[in-house]
Amino acid sequence: MSYSGMAATAAQMKELDRIAIEERGIPSLELMEQAATAVADAVEDLLTPAPLGPTATSSTLLVAVPRKGESLTDEDQAEVERLQAMMNDPAQKGRRVAVFCGPGNNGGDGIAAARLLMQRGFSVRAVLVGERNRMTADARAMEQRLRDCGGTLEDFCPTNQEQMLLLSVCDCNVDALFGVGLSRPITGDAALAVQLLQTRTGSPVVSCDIPSGIHTDTGAVLGCAVRAAVTVTFSCPKPGHYLGDGAEHTGDLRVADIGLPFDLLYNQTARLEVVDGSFTLPRRKPNSHKGDYGRLLIVGGSEGYTGAPVLAASAALRSGAGLVFVAVPRNVYPIVAGRCSAAMPFPLPDSADALLDRVNGCSAALIGPGLGRDHDNLVRVLLQVLDCPVVLDADGLNAAVGHLNWIRSRTAPTVLTPHDGEFARLTGCTLPIGDRLDAARSLAQDTGAIVVLKGHRTVTAAPDGRTWINTSGNAGMATGGSGDTLAGILAAFLGQKPLYSNGTDAARLTAQAVWFHGAAGDHAARRLGEYSLLPDDLIDALPQVLRDHIAD
Repeated sequence: MSYSGMAATAAQMKELDRIAIEERGIPSLELMEQAATAVADAVEDLLTPAPLGPTATSSTLLVAVPRKGESLTDEDQAEVERLQAMMNDPAQKGRRVAVFCGPGNNGGDGIAAARLLMQRGFSVRAVLVGERNRMTADARAMEQRLRDCGGTLEDFCPTNQEQMLLLSVCDCNVDALFGVGLSRPITGDAALAVQLLQTRTGSPVVSCDIPSGIHTDTGAVLGCAVRAAVTVTFSCPKPGHYLGDGAEHTGDLRVADIGLPFDLLYNQTARLEVVDGSFTLPRRKPNSHKGDYGRLLIVGGSEGYTGAPVLAASAALRSGAGLVFVAVPRNVYPIVAGRCSAAMPFPLPDSADALLDRVNGCSAALIGPGLGRDHDNLVRVLLQVLDCPVVLDADGLNAAVGHLNWIRSRTAPTVLTPHDGEFARLTGCTLPIGDRLDAARSLAQDTGAIVVLKGHRTVTAAPDGRTWINTSGNAGMATGGSGDTLAGILAAFLGQKPLYSNGTDAARLTAQAVWFHGAAGDHAARRLGEYSLLPDDLIDALPQVLRDHIAD
């Protein structure tokens, strides 16, 4: 059974396969057959009833082109006519598939898929990119099965014009060059094969498990990488399908069940999840009152940054917070007060004690949106005395640079929301962040806080090692104020006791709030487009997105 909510790293998948084969006694060729069937199904879906996208025409680039004043030789002309006949053959239209196989087990998946496609009536050319003496035992076994069916695994030869011509007129290509174990840049003939897949054929690519050249755990491009129309991954998604450049190279992701036992899959992958919106929010009880849904304190705002706490407060109220208090510096209080209707703003008192008296009994707090750097001591005191969940955002994070002990000493949940630059300041790491999963986990374990590492495919990490990859959101959200809306949603969720149900704790609730933020952005982008998206549009979209996820 496959479960798309789980995800697995390269090391986890290697161990899963080992246990399944060596300890559970599942034949490796049986797993490979199941994987190949899923790949063949994806190819057939793309080519039925007609190929997606144009049939390759760039093959003419591979035919000898005469210089000015010269004409094609008889041999070249015959080659062109043969190619034209192949392209116009109605019996082959939309039925030609090229399968690029590496010598490893990912290549074995491709070889098996080539055989299955042949048996379904497709015209298939399977090529081995790599040395035959490096083929795994399973890949060799699949080659023998291909031979038994009348097929051939030919060696990849970029200088062979006939082979290049035949490959370039295929209607679909299968990328089975490298699997999840790749950790070094692609070079040599493999790089040429990737280039051919991307620039010469113009036909859609189906990748086996992960696009070749994409790092399984980080999504980084290792030298060069295939850009797939469809990626068929086995048993569960991998981080590289979502993170870094991998998100753009993966295309349509399909998760295929290849026969791994569910209990084995769950036990190995339960600590890494993909948040895809497959959860619900509890219905509110009819006899509810505003106190049931949290008293939220927001501390923020400064001259030039009065919009940040207002956006956070609006997002919190739209996310269900019962009462929202907004404490801002006295010099900007009139501006903030004029923009708040449902939230309750007030000037920051002269002391932290006076502030706490004002909001005694708050169920969650958000510290930092637009606060400026004049209140670092206030941030320290609040972190020490507040016994409720605290979201530390923006200048709240800046105040904690060099003072992570303020966070470590807290007993109530703390959520840190850094973007990459803030993360670098907090931890001293260099940019860019290579492994976002590992980075978020490390900071969470070091501080005891829940870390929301913002960016494309935001990563949420809990101190106990559990990690979530978010799948919602779009480029239109890359605008000032989006982070303030996220902070408001996070604080609102953490302050509502009814949301802590069915095993949902602060860390999981945080990951869900991140998803809702992105989903609101997606909803708004569908209506307005990405270029015109504003934080207010996200807030306006929240009611619909939340309503769609209320339990029946």
